[in-house]
Amino acid sequence: MSDITIQNLRKTYDDVRAVKGIDLDIDDGEFLVVVGPSGCGKSTTLRMLAGLESVTDGSIAIGDRVVNEVPPKDRSIAMVFQNYALYPHMTAAENMKFGMKSASDFSADEIERRVEDATETLGIAHLRDRKPKELSGGERQRVAIGRALVREPDVFLLDEPLSNLDAKLRVQMRAELLKLHRDLDTTTVYVTHDQTEAMTLGDRVAVLEDGKLQQVAPPQELYDYPTNRFVAGFVGEPAMNFVPVTVRRQRSELVAEGPGLSLTLPDGSGLDDVDDDGLTLGIRPEDVSLVSNTAGASESFTAEVTVTEPLGELLLLHCRLGDEEIRVKVEPRSRIAAGDTVELAVDTDRLHLFDSSGDAVYHSSVPERATESVVAD
Repeated sequence: MSDITIQNLRKTYDDVRAVKGIDLDIDDGEFLVVVGPSGCGKSTTLRMLAGLESVTDGSIAIGDRVVNEVPPKDRSIAMVFQNYALYPHMTAAENMKFGMKSASDFSADEIERRVEDATETLGIAHLRDRKPKELSGGERQRVAIGRALVREPDVFLLDEPLSNLDAKLRVQMRAELLKLHRDLDTTTVYVTHDQTEAMTLGDRVAVLEDGKLQQVAPPQELYDYPTNRFVAGFVGEPAMNFVPVTVRRQRSELVAEGPGLSLTLPDGSGLDDVDDDGLTLGIRPEDVSLVSNTAGASESFTAEVTVTEPLGELLLLHCRLGDEEIRVKVEPRSRIAAGDTVELAVDTDRLHLFDSSGDAVYHSSVPERATESVVAD
């Protein structure tokens, strides 16, 4: 068994509380991505899981064994670091073999077999006699992953392993990591600050902020039903638009009114008891469209374009709506320039409301199942 159970995990450095009570269950064979901004505690959590940092409070269990006091070499884990950590005077094969004899009772033949298997799996068999200075960034990362593979651990831990690669190579390596995980089916915990990596790699994604676990869910559920404003703004590129609104009843419907807009909230049940002070409407840029491209838009509003960003596959508009700014994704060849006034419509099935504390109080589409983790205390 290589499932992982983390209970009330805390880490304190002097007066700094880096991790503030994380509870998390990771299934056997799952690829879990931990994502969050710099300083949120994600790498510290991974290092405690690896045994490289002591646990201030709480427990970590791998399978049925609590490993708080177990040395890293006895945890059946293998870790891939951001900076590759390869020895410059050793060949790729020597780097992959290093530490195997001291960490296990493997014979020389068994170690050689594992290195051969790993290099074949990673497509670097022809590079095994080269030293790191003779390898590209992607090849060095493959060697670092191979060093983890040869140990055949119960758990893989990866700490921002792609952040030193260029954009094109990151996309390629993401696909290779997914294929590798599918082939090995080993429990994997992957830490990143890049929400695109998190969404494309994870079976589930755990979002951390300020040492607290905010939400754990499959990528699409995280995107569609964020549990609070932080998750809503962190997941998605560009970020979700936020507009202050008040909600009032108009005949049998609830209407959200903000600067320059008025939108009916579909199935607004439960909102009658919500404190109307400090409500924020959330709308993703892709859920706003030009009225000229929307058939039969019943509710629309106008906004002034302040900036246009041609991105090839789309045109991103920055628009002024009262004192607020919203971003809108439109067709890439739309003839729109800064200073133009555009008429916009919103997909009212994709609206979100957050209260003054930042908690989500309404999604206009109903999730098929409840989110698996919510805001920490």
